[in-house]
Amino acid sequence: MYSPEQGPYRVLLKRGEFVDEARGGRAVPYKIYHPAEHDLEIMPVILWSHGFGGSRDGAAFISRYLTSYGYTLVHVTHEGTDSSLWEGKSEHPWDILRKVSVTRETTLNRMYDVPFVLDSLAGWAAENPEVGQYMDLQSLGMSGHSFGAMTTQVMAGQMFPDVDGQLISLREPRFKAGILYSPVPIRHLVGEEPEPHIYGPIDIPLLHMTGTDDASPIENFGYERRLVVHEYSAHPEKYLQVLEGGDHMVYNGTRGKLDANPNREEHEGLIKTAALAFWDAQLKGDDAARAFLQKSCT
Repeated sequence: MYSPEQGPYRVLLKRGEFVDEARGGRAVPYKIYHPAEHDLEIMPVILWSHGFGGSRDGAAFISRYLTSYGYTLVHVTHEGTDSSLWEGKSEHPWDILRKVSVTRETTLNRMYDVPFVLDSLAGWAAENPEVGQYMDLQSLGMSGHSFGAMTTQVMAGQMFPDVDGQLISLREPRFKAGILYSPVPIRHLVGEEPEPHIYGPIDIPLLHMTGTDDASPIENFGYERRLVVHEYSAHPEKYLQVLEGGDHMVYNGTRGKLDANPNREEHEGLIKTAALAFWDAQLKGDDAARAFLQKSCT
């Protein structure tokens, strides 16, 4: 039913930045993927949040694919946890990032970027009608890789500690569903808080993606720890794709220090088709897509 080949629509890009004056002029750079020369009446909109040390340029293979089937993808860069931490330095990015201490304020600012971008999209759509007139801002999805997956988890309802360590909810109710590319457990941030209290408040459908070699390149834990998010998230509709031999960086489209993976092309195909089926089911109400997911994911 689903093919990993590109869809019928040509893909174009628009870049820029949103500036949040309420947070001291904080800039949130964006890259928007949109179909061109299409026959669509309306397009769901999906946000994508990068991993630690990443940027709006990650995961292009996923977003180009989804856009070619009639979606608009909005990639953002989160200042303070982005590629500016290592760009222009002689050490390997991972070696630099392992030494970086991220404050809770910095992490929370990443979370606050998301509703700010959502608030900004209507104005952007009006200023860019060649794209904006087709954007369905009532059909919103959220996705992200690693640190971006954790950002998605929080937007989906997962509890998160504030600057005083108290668990709070930053759930963004405008999102209808989400995809976690390498979910992130947060046991190290919450002490003895029971998992059901942390992940149970997740209240939108989620597709959880990981692989048997999906170890954290920064914190060095194995993929099994990522499964806790799926296990305890309480929404009844949730899917899990575990790629045999799949590693952490396959979702970003880059390798870092990881060796070449002979299964990369196959894995990218499985990632793309599962993502498209999930969004078709959740944002377009496609029952055949939901049946495909139920057969291909656990």
